[in-house]
Amino acid sequence: MTQASPLSRVQDAIAWITLNRPEQRNALDIPTLKRLHALLDAHQADPAVRVIVLTGAGRSFCAGADLAEWAEAEARGELESYGWTETAHALMRRLHDLDKPTIAAVNGTAVGAGMDLALCCDFRVAGASARFKAGYTGMAYCPDAGASWHLPRLIGAEAAKRLLFLDELWNAERALGAGLVGEVVADAQLLAAVAEFAARLAAGPTFAFAQTKRLIRDGANRSLAQQLEAEQAAGLLCGRSEDAAEALRAVAEKRIPHFQGR
Repeated sequence: MTQASPLSRVQDAIAWITLNRPEQRNALDIPTLKRLHALLDAHQADPAVRVIVLTGAGRSFCAGADLAEWAEAEARGELESYGWTETAHALMRRLHDLDKPTIAAVNGTAVGAGMDLALCCDFRVAGASARFKAGYTGMAYCPDAGASWHLPRLIGAEAAKRLLFLDELWNAERALGAGLVGEVVADAQLLAAVAEFAARLAAGPTFAFAQTKRLIRDGANRSLAQQLEAEQAAGLLCGRSEDAAEALRAVAEKRIPHFQGR
């Protein structure tokens, strides 16, 4: 692993992935995108991992696409073909489709595809100094890594257009008020607060969490009747899980259940 590669560690069933290009404000070049994708694949397949956290080294969460890499591709006449967009899209789909709960611990600025990376997570906890900026229209560009899909669902169409069209810089409190993040904590407490939140999720029935994620993710494309059928099918799977049996035993024995995510 090179110094610039995203760092990864697993502790107490929580996988911590840290973007590690602080001098580039953790900008996403193709090697970083591919490394993140590989880490997500590995953590998804690892039964010891029950929650995944993304954060950034240094003072920024992620500055978005690596514009130096873009400029080099443009100089070669390969801006539209060198593969950044396809690689970024594959990563965003992978992150969004994970069965395991994901948390973005947003330290500092999250711009463009960096903001989109946070939007793909299930939860966003921001440090007080966090800032969010779409960045696209400021460069005479349109969203290209999922913002046009996530933002209207999270904050509504009009607020999404305001953030995208005017390219406003939103501080953490404004992001919280709009529903872009779920919690704001002091910068010094960010990782501790996220660790506590992640531990609560990791101790939960993560098999049921996975079924719930799938229901929410796919529900927008179904009618109510279809969603009820999907809920019934998912409920049968949950009912047959080891966690469900443990939950019933815990009730009978008047104790806290100990879930295994199976």
